[in-house]
Amino acid sequence: VVLFDEIEKAHPDVFNILLQVLDDGHITDSTGRKVSFKNCVIIMTSNVGARTIRKESTVGFTIASEEDNYQAMKDRVMDDLKRTFRPEFLNRLDEIIVFHALNQEHIKKIVSLMIEEVNRRVREQGMSLEVTSKAKDFLAKVGFDEAYGARPLRRAILRYIEDTLAEALLKQEFQPGDEIVADEVDGSIIVKSKKELEPTASKA
Repeated sequence: VVLFDEIEKAHPDVFNILLQVLDDGHITDSTGRKVSFKNCVIIMTSNVGARTIRKESTVGFTIASEEDNYQAMKDRVMDDLKRTFRPEFLNRLDEIIVFHALNQEHIKKIVSLMIEEVNRRVREQGMSLEVTSKAKDFLAKVGFDEAYGARPLRRAILRYIEDTLAEALLKQEFQPGDEIVADEVDGSIIVKSKKELEPTASKA
């Protein structure tokens, strides 16, 4: 897989090379040597149309179906693409996929995936991590920006979960076998052992 991220920022010469790759399946360097792309999947991402997507998701439509809304948004994004890229480049692409704008439900799912990555590393140390729904909602809120999408989310996970957990581990607040719970309290994340949060069993 060959990935070109934010292809609209590429130098014009890159597009000339890509035309050859997309046409012939290979490129030829100045010495005549050929490099084959026969078994490659080429993926290009672009932020062209991102403003249109945000605008459509903000305005919204209450009458049309979700499918109709998506098609209308995609048509506008395609217009943006045609104004940005040359026709001979767009005509060589097999597929153009326009993604929906992220909403809070999408962000919460991304939070869960990122938390699982952290939990995997915690399990390697013989412990487990549980993040409450309240904490996930908090991370989804502070980690989302309309202009940057979910990009700030990883920094939020690092700041509020990983750094907080690392500090507690350095203080030896947790030991192998502990179940750690992360919760949101007053705009911050705290971590405690699950047994600390369990009510004391009544004496017989």
